[in-house]
Amino acid sequence: MRWWIFLFLILLFSVGQPAQAHGYIVRAIPENRAVLERPPTRLQYWFSEALEPEFSSLNLRDQNGEIIATGGVSETNNTLMTLRVPNDLPDGAYVVELRPAFASDGHVVAESRVFFVGEEIGGVAAAAATDQALPLEVAWKVVVYTASLLLFGTFTLYALVLVPAWGSTKYPAGLLPSRVMNRLNLIVGVALTAALLGNGFALIQQTMVFFNISFEQALQPNFWSLVRIGSRFGDIWNARMLFLGIIGVMFLASLYFKNTQPEMVRPFWVASAWMAALVIGSFSVLSHAAGSLVLPWVGVTVDWIHALAVGVWIGGLGGLVLVLPVALQPYEGDQRRQALLAVLRRFSHLAVVCLGIVITSGLYSASNWFYSTAEIRTNFGLSLGIKVAMVAVLIGVGAVHHAALHPERYARFQAIIPHLNHTLRLETLIALGVLIAVSVLSATPVPIPEFAQNDVETPTQVQTVDGLTVVLTLLPGGPGVNTYDTTVTRDGVRVDGLNVLLMQAHPATDRRSLPHLAEPVENGLYVAAGDDIDRPGRWWSIMDVTTPDGEAHRVAFDWEIDAQAAVVESIPPNIWHYTTLLLLSIVMVWAAYPTVRRWIHKMNLDALSVSIAISAVIATSVALIIGYMIIQNTRAQYEETLNPTPEVVNAVLPTQASLDRGEQLFLTACDWDTNSRDFITLRDRLPRTRDDELFYAVRDGWRSLPACAPDLSFYQRWDIVNYLRTWADYEGIQ
Repeated sequence: MRWWIFLFLILLFSVGQPAQAHGYIVRAIPENRAVLERPPTRLQYWFSEALEPEFSSLNLRDQNGEIIATGGVSETNNTLMTLRVPNDLPDGAYVVELRPAFASDGHVVAESRVFFVGEEIGGVAAAAATDQALPLEVAWKVVVYTASLLLFGTFTLYALVLVPAWGSTKYPAGLLPSRVMNRLNLIVGVALTAALLGNGFALIQQTMVFFNISFEQALQPNFWSLVRIGSRFGDIWNARMLFLGIIGVMFLASLYFKNTQPEMVRPFWVASAWMAALVIGSFSVLSHAAGSLVLPWVGVTVDWIHALAVGVWIGGLGGLVLVLPVALQPYEGDQRRQALLAVLRRFSHLAVVCLGIVITSGLYSASNWFYSTAEIRTNFGLSLGIKVAMVAVLIGVGAVHHAALHPERYARFQAIIPHLNHTLRLETLIALGVLIAVSVLSATPVPIPEFAQNDVETPTQVQTVDGLTVVLTLLPGGPGVNTYDTTVTRDGVRVDGLNVLLMQAHPATDRRSLPHLAEPVENGLYVAAGDDIDRPGRWWSIMDVTTPDGEAHRVAFDWEIDAQAAVVESIPPNIWHYTTLLLLSIVMVWAAYPTVRRWIHKMNLDALSVSIAISAVIATSVALIIGYMIIQNTRAQYEETLNPTPEVVNAVLPTQASLDRGEQLFLTACDWDTNSRDFITLRDRLPRTRDDELFYAVRDGWRSLPACAPDLSFYQRWDIVNYLRTWADYEGIQ
C-alpha cells in the first residue's frame, strides 16, 4: 500500500466532530447577580433543551460555601430546574450551582450564578460554563463519526458507483473482481470494528460525565448500565449498536456465502447501506438539532439528510481513493484511463447532487442559530465562515474534476485526466480540511440569542389587608404556564392553615379563570399553577384568603404582563427557514428527477394523463388551502361568538375596599331581593356570566330585578359588580 493511503487513514481517523454545543438558559429566576429586597421562594432555570432528570443537579450555597438546599429537574417540565428556597433566608450573598445534563446530546455543563438578598456584597463571583470540548468525548466521536461515514460511504459507493460502472456477471460474488471486493471488505471490516469499539468507549465516557466519576469507576457495570437503560443517550446508543450489529451479521453472511451462494453478496451490501443510514440517523437524533427552538423535528430531519449527503460524498470519496489503486492495478494506458473515467463520471454526478444537498441543508441548519447580526459576530460565526471558505475551495477542485470529465464542453481541462488520481488525493485532503473546520465549528458553542440574555424582572407584589401581609410572585411571569407563589405573614411570622383561592382575570377581554386552590407546601407558603395568563397586557390576580376561624380577606393584584417574561419554548420559522427548505426541496427533486423520469417512461404515460394528474394535484392543493382558510375563519368567528369584545370594561380592581363599598351600595342603592327566584338564578349563573352583563344588570335591571339607583357613578356600579361576584359558587364546576 502506498504512503498516501496510510496518510489518508491517519488523517481520516484524526478528525471528526467533537462535542457539539450545549443548550443554554433561556430564563432565570432570579437573574445572575440580581439584588433582591426579600428572599425568593424558589429558584427556577429554564433551558433551551430537555434535561436528564437522573443526572442533573442544582445546589444553593451560602456565602460561606455551605449547601443549604438542593433541587433538580421539575417533574412536570423537563426543561426546568427548580429549587425550593428555605424559609427566612437571611441577607447576604448566595451561589447557585447548576449541573444540567442535556438529553439531546448527553452533554453536562457546570456553571454557577449569584444573587444577593438585601445589598450586593463584593468579592462573590459566578463561574460561567466552559466552552471546551472534553478530550475523551472528542476521541470517541472522532472514531465513531468517521468510521460511520466511511462505512456508509463505502456501501453507497459500491451500490451506486462501482457496480454500475465496473459490475459484471463474470464475478458472481458482488459483481466486482475479487481484488476489488477484498479491498472493500477490508475497508468495511476496519470501519465496522472501529465503530463498535468507539461506541463502547462512548458509553464509558458518557458514564464518566453523568456521574462525574473516573474512568476506572465508569467501567463498573452498576454505573454504565444505568446510563445505558436510564437515559436518552442510552436509548439511542442501544439502537445504534443494534444497527451496527445487523450490519456486522450481514457483512459476515456475505463473506460466508460468497463461495456457495455468491448471488447473495450484493443484496447484503445494498441492505447494509440502508442500515448504515440508520446508524448516521442515530447521531442526528442526539445532535443539537433536537434542541432547536425552530421546528426541532425538521431540524433533526435536515441534519440527517445533511449527514447522509456528507457520508455519500466524503465517505464515498474516501472509499474510492482507497479502492482505486487496487482496482486499476492490472490496467495500463488508455484501458486504465477508460476504467477510471467510468467510475469517476458516476461519482462526480453523485458528488454534485450531494454538494447541493449539503449546502442547502447547511444553510437551513445555520438559520437555527442566527437570529440577528450579533450572533454572526461570535466565535461560532467566525468558525462557520472558515468552514464556508474551505468548502468553497473544495467546490473549486471538484468543479475542475467535473470539467475534466466532460471534454466535449470543457476541452481545456482534458490535460488533467491523466493526473486524476493525484488530484483526487488533493480533493480528499481538502475534504479532510473541511472536516477539521466542521470539527472546530461543532466544538464551538452555538451563540446564545439576544432574547435569552435579556434581564426581565420577575413580577412580585406585596399587599397588606387586616394585618396580613401577602406576597404574590408569578413565575416566570409571562404568557404561558405560570406558578403562583403566595407567602402570607402576620407581624413577620408566616401564617399556616390558610385557605387560599386564586383567580386570574383579563379585563380587556372580560375573561377570568376558574379559581385555583393554592397548596400549602411549607410554613406560610402556598403554591398554585396554571396557564390562565395566555397573552401580554393587563391582568388581575384576585385572591381570597380564609383563616381557620372563617375570617375572609380579599387581596387583588394588578399586573402588566410582559411578553418578554415568557419562557421561550419555540420560535416560529422565518422567511429564511422557508427559503432554505424550498432550496433543499428543489435540490432533492432535481436529484430524484432522473429516477422519476425513468419510472414515468416505463409507465408509458401520455401527455393527457400527465396533464390530468397535474391538474388534479393543483386542484387538490387549492382545495386544501381554501379549506384551511375557511376552517381558520370559522374558528375565529366561533371564538368571537363565545367571547365577544366587551362593550364596557371593568375599571375597578376588586380589592377588599371595593367589595366593602360594593356591599354598602348594594344594600342602599339596589332593591334586589336575595331570596327571589331571579336573584338565585343570577347567582347560579355568576361563574359563567361576564362582567359587562353584570354591569348592565346593575344599570338596567335583570328580569324582575330592578335597576339600581340612577345616580350611581360609573365606578360605583363596578364596585357593586365586584361585590356580586362574591356570591358565585364554583364548587359544582371545578
